[in-house]
Amino acid sequence: MNTLFINPALSDDERRKRLFEGQVCVYSPGPAALALVEFARLMIEEAFGELDPVTAQHQLTAPEYEALLNSFKPAFINHARSKELVQAILLEMGCDPEKTYFDVPRMRTATSNQFLSRGIAYSFEAHRDTWFSGPLCQVNWWFPIYEHESGNTMAFHPEYWAQPVPNGSEGYNCHEWYTEGARLAQNPGIPDRRQRPQPVQALRLDPQLRVISPVGGMTVFSAAQMHSTVPNHTGKTRFSIDFRTVNLDDLLAHRGAPNYDSACTGTTLADYYRLADLRRLPPELIAEYEAGTPLESVTCAPQTLQSEPR
Repeated sequence: MNTLFINPALSDDERRKRLFEGQVCVYSPGPAALALVEFARLMIEEAFGELDPVTAQHQLTAPEYEALLNSFKPAFINHARSKELVQAILLEMGCDPEKTYFDVPRMRTATSNQFLSRGIAYSFEAHRDTWFSGPLCQVNWWFPIYEHESGNTMAFHPEYWAQPVPNGSEGYNCHEWYTEGARLAQNPGIPDRRQRPQPVQALRLDPQLRVISPVGGMTVFSAAQMHSTVPNHTGKTRFSIDFRTVNLDDLLAHRGAPNYDSACTGTTLADYYRLADLRRLPPELIAEYEAGTPLESVTCAPQTLQSEPR
């Protein structure tokens, strides 16, 4: 990872190639992304009423805040309008409507000073999405809903692009995770003993890269990028949207970023919709990915994992 492309004049095929090599692309806000931001804001601001959503954590208790998030986040994720606007974004970005598949957009919140950092406002430590049954050809699209800053954004950790990191992905299967989550939802009070894949030792988080874009400005990167939620001490909650795409040609060729350390099983591919008509991927193609992906041989010298004081 050594290049940050700003508004690159790349085709989608060229862009994915760069992303699978570890590079990152950043785009100025487009009409469709701004429309999705506006739609998200309508839901957020209706729920928070007279409170400023960015600073409302200072006027509410954690349970009250969590209840508000639960009142609109699932509705946003599953709303037909959200899918329509993601389709519009991807068409604006030059994606092939017949070969591009996307999942539903998630709304994320990163509150300040660990006011709410679990459950619906989970704060992710350094990780790769490929540890969570994401395919190696997965592309992530991320943008802020309100203005954000270096102290409450997300960070990339480029030192680990081609460095294997011992982690807990070997015990992760997305289908088992979802099944257990449904059981827990039906039995409130039962402790959640599921373990998210995470590094088994502290990582050296610096050097790191934080991208600060305007509202609706898109950061696009490979699912194999090591990234994390920046510890937020700004006093402001960060709201953002992200979704993911895969390309049919990449899936058929089993092409994507290198796999240095992901040993999970299962696949999230059943969650994807075709850009053209919202059809799902063929079941037989999804089945090819259920067993996970073999690890790559690593030619670079391994580095010692250390924690960086912060």
